[in-house]
Amino acid sequence: MSRTRDRSRRFDIVLWGATGFTGKLVAEYFVEHYLNTDLKLALAGRSLSKLEALRTELARLDPAARDLTLLVGDSFDKDSLSAIAKDTEVVCTTVGPYAKYGAELVAACVDHGTDYCDLTGETLFIREMIDLHHKRAQETGARIVHCCGFDSIPSDIGTWMMHRAMEEQGATLREVRFYAGESKGGLSGGTIASMLNLLEQAKKNPKVRKVMGHPYGLNPEGERSGPDGSDFMGVRYDRDLAMWVGPFIMAAINTRIVRRTNAILGFPYGRDFRYSEVMSFGRGPKGFAMASSFAAGMAGFVTAASIDVSRKFMQKRFLPKPGEGPSREAREKGYFVVRLVAEGQTQSGESIELRGRVEGRKDPGYGETAKMLGESALCLALDGAKLETPGGVRTPASTMGDVLLQRLRDADMVFQVR
Repeated sequence: MSRTRDRSRRFDIVLWGATGFTGKLVAEYFVEHYLNTDLKLALAGRSLSKLEALRTELARLDPAARDLTLLVGDSFDKDSLSAIAKDTEVVCTTVGPYAKYGAELVAACVDHGTDYCDLTGETLFIREMIDLHHKRAQETGARIVHCCGFDSIPSDIGTWMMHRAMEEQGATLREVRFYAGESKGGLSGGTIASMLNLLEQAKKNPKVRKVMGHPYGLNPEGERSGPDGSDFMGVRYDRDLAMWVGPFIMAAINTRIVRRTNAILGFPYGRDFRYSEVMSFGRGPKGFAMASSFAAGMAGFVTAASIDVSRKFMQKRFLPKPGEGPSREAREKGYFVVRLVAEGQTQSGESIELRGRVEGRKDPGYGETAKMLGESALCLALDGAKLETPGGVRTPASTMGDVLLQRLRDADMVFQVR
């Protein structure tokens, strides 16, 4: 079922969690780039006083922000969430960890056929939302789109871009290798909190470990097998880039999202499609040393974060807390580069290799993530009628594909194939 998307609801977008650190950045993005259009935007959260303070702050960017509607609700209050969901085309949420605070909001959106996008990177939460709501969302037309930030837009939309480029060559995509390269920026306090919460759950619950460890754990039932194995955790020299590579911390969620896209679209990349993610560290002895140090540090962090005492110590002493983040100046100086190597095959059996690049010109975890989430919400709200994708618990590429790809390019992100 596909509900009528004619923008007749009271709001186009309700930004839930607007007063949090990342929520404020998304609010600023909307105000700076879209407030003087016909966008119907509302800000929502738990505290009216904080929302009023945010509105005053946003009015310094654009006086028209004084007229923004404020909505108050609670993550555990079904009635308040239902009232918000029924009045808007899209709910855009930054409130995590989503496993703690996100389930009731998803349920409300599903019930009202309301589109939804978030920043979660929590594999178990997504699996639970699929199991609980995918069928019902298909019935109501609600498009529930997880992972609309740094995880997993560069991966998912980047792979979609390579698929489209292969089609132009008359070929079918067979493999994509993703390399997270140069970057400047940090993980947000909310991202850290989500990661720690997931590791804590994994220690206590075998089901969590099973879902996290399964390379096809987010695929539909009956489609949870394929050629890919566990995510790469070592160090090796990569001949494609002529660089040393090591593990990429976000591969555990990104790879699952890309594989789910392929599955729920009916395998346009092929049933034998292979996908992997690593992080590149440069050439020569220096590159090897950096890759080795990072791999060891990542293993040490995961081990320490899985132990109650050391996890609490890290949280108290040096890890950023939810709501904390860098200054505007630091965010503006950030950037990231992703390289993609794609292999395809024509009907005549000819092999084709294409190379792609995804770049963001601001801090990946804040500035670019706010842009990616904001444009995802705008795509669902303003372009929703022409997307022609059904309801369900979906992925960015399977829902918004070409339309979101063009939006991100127009928003000064680089998505390039050569």
